[in-house]
Amino acid sequence: MESIIALIGFGEAGSTFAEAAGWEAGAAAYDVLPARRSAMEAAGVLVCATAECALSDADLVLSLVTADAALAAAQECAALLKPGALWCDMNSVAPDTKRAAAKAIEAAGGRYVDVAVLAPVNPARMNVPLLVSGAAAEDAADALRGAGFASTRVVGAEVGRASAIKMIRSVMVKGIEALTAEMMLAAEAAGVTDEVLASLDASEKAQGWRARAAYNLERMTTHGLRRAAEMEESAKTLAALGVEPVMTCGTVRRQRDMAGKADLFSQEKEAAQ
Repeated sequence: MESIIALIGFGEAGSTFAEAAGWEAGAAAYDVLPARRSAMEAAGVLVCATAECALSDADLVLSLVTADAALAAAQECAALLKPGALWCDMNSVAPDTKRAAAKAIEAAGGRYVDVAVLAPVNPARMNVPLLVSGAAAEDAADALRGAGFASTRVVGAEVGRASAIKMIRSVMVKGIEALTAEMMLAAEAAGVTDEVLASLDASEKAQGWRARAAYNLERMTTHGLRRAAEMEESAKTLAALGVEPVMTCGTVRRQRDMAGKADLFSQEKEAAQ
């Protein structure tokens, strides 16, 4: 790994990548939450109290904040970048949001790259599929591979293309989770859960629906707030394409409502294990 890596945001994704890749002193990290500094220390990366500290020597920057903070992070960090530094925006936001962030980064002399993360970082870790787009996509893909990312593919030279693929795909992935919750809430209220799941098993055998329901519900109850924020960006994506996001807006509400409610489905979780 030749380039210095900066991690802006050290939540699940940032800490997972740093530990899995073993970047240690080859990476510097900054997060607005001081409580995450202990995780940085555990990963062996340079702990930074300011974004300027993390970015001052970085050739490759991974922006791994929350969806609602992605644009602000780019705007606030743009002037702190080394000339020509690659700003890899790995946040799950709409193409228009990424294009706005690109303007800020490029106006300050940085190189903006749209990166879409297509699977949960755990358990995939450094094998998580990445789609990359933008004028500097090829250089970014090389840098990401050099940093240890094993599944990186360039999908175009236009900022917003990678995120469009991710956001539109998320309409289905998160939508199925939201529909699962709606189905299970109704089935339990009616006292027909076993019959409903059995009927679904009979029509589709690839995976038992009890296991599928437990998995979908776990993703929502554990990550519902983050997934709701992402789906808001999916709704913006569809609206910008002239598609009214009726189900997608419903998914936002359901994902947010299910956050932290794992106790509602504890029996289903135990039955699937």
